Amino acid sequence: MTEDGIRIDREFAASPTAVFAAWTTPESFSRWFGGREVTVPLDGLDYRAEAGRAWSAMMVLPDGNTIDWAGEFVEVDPPSRLVMTLTDRPAEGERALLTVELTPSAAGTRLVMTQQTPGFTEEQRLGTIAGWQTFLDVLGELAEA
Repeated sequence: MTEDGIRIDREFAASPTAVFAAWTTPESFSRWFGGREVTVPLDGLDYRAEAGRAWSAMMVLPDGNTIDWAGEFVEVDPPSRLVMTLTDRPAEGERALLTVELTPSAAGTRLVMTQQTPGFTEEQRLGTIAGWQTFLDVLGELAEA
């Protein structure tokens, strides 16, 4: 965890280009965002990685409930850096900043991801980390395929 958020450091057996594509291609994003148990239908996804462009997604949970997501792409620098905002409460307006940095590593790619977590308790931060880890497990399978 960081002073104002979370940090995740992962290695993938895939090139930075493949990992970046998994983050920025709508079809890939829809397959990994939410992990294995959640679906993100393409018809509920507006996701084009261009700086200054808004994005939105609808997650369908296993019980049929949905979560709406929204944000904006701040910086898109393939294949090394992606900065975006996100929230699961689009009507509230506040967005957390998410930064993904990808560098070549012996395994293939090192991902360092930070996300602001304003107002989160420590328990909520730990839950956010756990959630992202399950998402990134699926992202890794896609990028490494």
